[in-house]
Amino acid sequence: MAKNPQDLLSRMADLGEEALQRLPNVPGGNRLMDVVNQSRTRLDDVQKRLRGLDVLEQRVDKLERRLAKLETSATTKKAVAKTPAATKPAAATKRASAKKP
Repeated sequence: MAKNPQDLLSRMADLGEEALQRLPNVPGGNRLMDVVNQSRTRLDDVQKRLRGLDVLEQRVDKLERRLAKLETSATTKKAVAKTPAATKPAAATKRASAKKP
């Protein structure tokens, strides 16, 4: 067993480097390396798109707060409009219907 963890990690890193250097010599190794490189490129593109989503989420949150504020003010205006002083008196409607024979 290794004397300290740094020696073990160094050995593993060396073995990994050797394996990567031998990979092109293995049948299908070049294809594998192409796929890995394409995956890295695609992953970078996805990360860029996800960073753009943060800005959109902030805008949506802001709009939702504005909408909630507008909805609460609209409901309070409706409640004020439904007060009895705003409705027509009952006597006026009875006279209009009484004139019709």
